[in-house]
Amino acid sequence: MTYPLPNISTNLTGQTALVTGASSGLGLRFARVLAAAGAKVALAARRTDRLEGLADEIRSQGGEAAAFALDVTDTDQLTSIVPTVEAALGPVTILVNNAGIPDAQRATKMSIELIDRVMDINLRAPFILSCEVARRLMELKSPGRIVNIASVAAYTYAGQGAALYSVTKAGVVRLTEALAVEWAKFDINVNGIAPGAFESEMMDGMLARMGDIAAHYPRKRIGNPAQLDSTLLYLVGPASDAVTGTVIKVDDGQGSR
Repeated sequence: MTYPLPNISTNLTGQTALVTGASSGLGLRFARVLAAAGAKVALAARRTDRLEGLADEIRSQGGEAAAFALDVTDTDQLTSIVPTVEAALGPVTILVNNAGIPDAQRATKMSIELIDRVMDINLRAPFILSCEVARRLMELKSPGRIVNIASVAAYTYAGQGAALYSVTKAGVVRLTEALAVEWAKFDINVNGIAPGAFESEMMDGMLARMGDIAAHYPRKRIGNPAQLDSTLLYLVGPASDAVTGTVIKVDDGQGSR
């Protein structure tokens, strides 16, 4: 095979990307970026009013997008979203498992209901949805890219009431590594991004509870979601063809303190 020089491209024309948690925060940014790179984007979340607004924005800029209601705690919705998106936009070749929630409580203070919800959204849903996308790609004999959004909390825990969140994100890292091995022979690459503290609705809630956490970071700042664009495009683009089972930390040095 002959490769271009340099072997890098952000052109996603002909691809269909499914982004969960696309109604706000990092997911909203990921959807905009993928659309700007030429992918047809399936916007999935519970707040469909926000999704419709984002879809209109993408279409007004010449992109293609559609909104899909998805509660990732609902098994029936998880198992039906892939064929639903395919009917509207074509087979899903890129999946971004972005939906997630914090626990924001000490481990011994959490209710069983909250434990189950955090596990369902942060770990169970990415596993099930990855399998649904991979199964269809195998049927089509088509390559694909799955990007799981983990967190630097998978590697470090500050002891500030996010133990279960840390555990689930560590699970996302291992999910990424294990499924990458199982699906490598099908040309399905499974990778992840482990962001540090970035601007989002989730981060707004944390700042409201804990104050200016940026003061403790080496660069005294919270990240901007735009700083994740290049990592996302690398992992879903052709240049990362040989990269699978990798989780890239993008934390501005925050997790290394």
